[in-house]
Amino acid sequence: MMAWLQLWTMGLMAIMSVSLAVAEDSGLQAVEGHVEIVKKETHPVLIRQKRDWIWNSLYVEEEKPTPIAYKIGQLKSSQRVGVNSFKIEGEGANTIFTVDSKGDLFVTRSLDREEKSAYHLTATMYDGNNKLIEDSGDFVVQVTDINDNTPVFPRTYNGSIPERSTIGTKVVEVRATDADDPTTANGELRYSLTSDGDLSTFAIDSITGVISCKTNTLDRETKSQYVVVVRAQDMRGMASGSTSTTSVNITITDINDNIASFTRRIYELQVPEDHKLNEMIGTLELNDRDQFQNKEPVFNPLTEKMFGIELSIPNKDANLMLRQALDYEIKNSYTFNVQVRESLNNLRSPADNVNSAVTTAQVNIKVVDVDEAPVFPQLIYKFTVPEEHFVNNIGTVTARDPDKANKSIRYSILDKDCPIGINPLTGQLSTLRMLDREMEATHMFQVKAQEEPSGLESFVKVNITVQDINDNKPELTVDEIFVCENDLTDTVIGTLRATDKDDQPASFSFSLASESSNFSIKAHGNSTADITVKQGPFSLDDSKDYSVDVRISDGGHPPKTSITKLAIKSCRCDARRIPTQCKAGARRMGVSVHALIAILLCILTILVIVILFVMRKRYQKDSLASLKHSGEIHEQLVTYDEEGGGEMDTNGYDVSILSSACHDGSLLRHPDRHPQPHPSLYAMVQKPHHHAQPTACKGDMAVMIESKKDEADHDRDGFPYDTLHIYGYEGPESLAGSLSSLGSSSTGSNMDYDFLSDWGPRFRTLAELYGVDAPDYYHQY
Repeated sequence: MMAWLQLWTMGLMAIMSVSLAVAEDSGLQAVEGHVEIVKKETHPVLIRQKRDWIWNSLYVEEEKPTPIAYKIGQLKSSQRVGVNSFKIEGEGANTIFTVDSKGDLFVTRSLDREEKSAYHLTATMYDGNNKLIEDSGDFVVQVTDINDNTPVFPRTYNGSIPERSTIGTKVVEVRATDADDPTTANGELRYSLTSDGDLSTFAIDSITGVISCKTNTLDRETKSQYVVVVRAQDMRGMASGSTSTTSVNITITDINDNIASFTRRIYELQVPEDHKLNEMIGTLELNDRDQFQNKEPVFNPLTEKMFGIELSIPNKDANLMLRQALDYEIKNSYTFNVQVRESLNNLRSPADNVNSAVTTAQVNIKVVDVDEAPVFPQLIYKFTVPEEHFVNNIGTVTARDPDKANKSIRYSILDKDCPIGINPLTGQLSTLRMLDREMEATHMFQVKAQEEPSGLESFVKVNITVQDINDNKPELTVDEIFVCENDLTDTVIGTLRATDKDDQPASFSFSLASESSNFSIKAHGNSTADITVKQGPFSLDDSKDYSVDVRISDGGHPPKTSITKLAIKSCRCDARRIPTQCKAGARRMGVSVHALIAILLCILTILVIVILFVMRKRYQKDSLASLKHSGEIHEQLVTYDEEGGGEMDTNGYDVSILSSACHDGSLLRHPDRHPQPHPSLYAMVQKPHHHAQPTACKGDMAVMIESKKDEADHDRDGFPYDTLHIYGYEGPESLAGSLSSLGSSSTGSNMDYDFLSDWGPRFRTLAELYGVDAPDYYHQY
């Protein structure tokens, strides 16, 4: 590059020398040190000889101050004519660039090459008569570059490199830009690292800007970040050039170059003996200097089979798992080693910490004693019990206390309706009642074992299978059987079959329980038999009903036999033995004992209800009679300050029959009735004569009443406000009926009120109101 620039400079100087010599020979002068370049052009329109423009090659230095316009060249032609004026056109014509009548070209302002590096113009030349002498010719004004721009880094650069990389590994490439002319030294950049960053680990290419590693000992675990400062300088890095710097962050990425290590050499753990299987006991923490994605521990199998190792998620530590059940009473401590290594898939050997890592750790486990529930040796107990028997020893359900205390165990059955009982101390099972396989073939229940006095408890299932015995009689199964009038001897009139509720296989045999003159049974030997005609004839008009007693044996051990009366209808049949008319015959099957007991219980219940009902009625009548003949007298003599209480006066009293105390008379006697041996319901109260002793019925209350009436009759100064209330039975059981006037009438009463006239003048008005005209109709007793 440098050689090419030198050759270019030498060629340019030679051209300038030749141009200067030509100018001197032609009598032209150089303007301000600029070289004049002769350009020959021919105007294509004008018909004249070829004419040539002669002007300087025009250059303008950028950023040159222009307090006043300065000349940069002159426009000339090879024609020897008087020139009057020049005219320019194109980029910046007559604004940036101007021309005078002599052809001198001026710049009016400062130019920036980075803004525009060249201006393209055209020029025309006119004579004094303003006649075109030279047609337009193109020329270029070049803006020469100066070093007026510094390098610029367009963005921030960051790099990364894996640890343990080799020397020369590329990290990142940095680039700076310079607005100056890149073909000159002003725009040529050079890169370097300054002492402000790390110079010992990284280097940079001065021309390309590529940063690379110059060591193979990078270790992320030691140092994971580096910062280098890159400097860019123009003028090919010469001291006079402009500079710019940027910081580059370099990250050291991780690789798997460290193995996992235990954080301790001895781990102490405590585990209760009832810890659940396949659950974590504890965690053995691991340390790996690599990042998490490069932590790849592998554990060797444990020599102690009671435990296992699993990789924890997400920390990738060692989880210690319980594989087999612990028992403090058998073994209360365990000691074993755990080994760890790194996966060889991505490991960069040798590992950096191969000499310091703890790859084997000792684990000490102490089993903690806990109070455990009783333990049954079996998950489920199965026993067999024969039906219809009491069994005192079905089997034994036992449990033990696994603790050293070895507490006693008490057994119980949760189901209160269970037909099986258990000895609370020994666990021996027995039947509480006879079992029936046909009602329930199996019995399942739970037995609870509890440490005494009220400790932990556990449960176990017990399955009792009821073993079948031959305890059910066979039952006859037969369709409706009929005999035709014209059936001959040995005619099969039906097939007999039997069923048995027992589970044992039965071999049924059939026979007649009593001799029959008309029918017989013929066995087939396959638990079926035919009933055949032994002797006829049969007639539909015969009133006799046909039946046979069939005996069935099931052939069991012991054999069971049943007798069933089988009714046979007599029918009139056609030629194909299809009945056309039958006489109904009672088909009587055997009634079971359970049905008979149920019927008897129903009848007994009805009889008891009837007897109780009759006894209740009798008791009510006896109570009424005893109350009627009772000697108790309940009387009340009520005196009012005002007259008339009406029927409401009876609401406040509970008085028995006052007249019941009088046993020798009756208030009323019908003349056509004979004297009664017992006193009537109402006793007649006789009016005593004056100056005579009062006569009264037997009883203190009757004497008192008579005495009070006598006093009232003889006391003429007193007011007749006293009333006498006599009460008797009233209600549904009363023989006297109701005393209420609501149910009576003035004409329907058969009561004789004539006795009121004998009670004195005070009752005479009542006697007249209620008396009867015929005095001989009623009489006093």
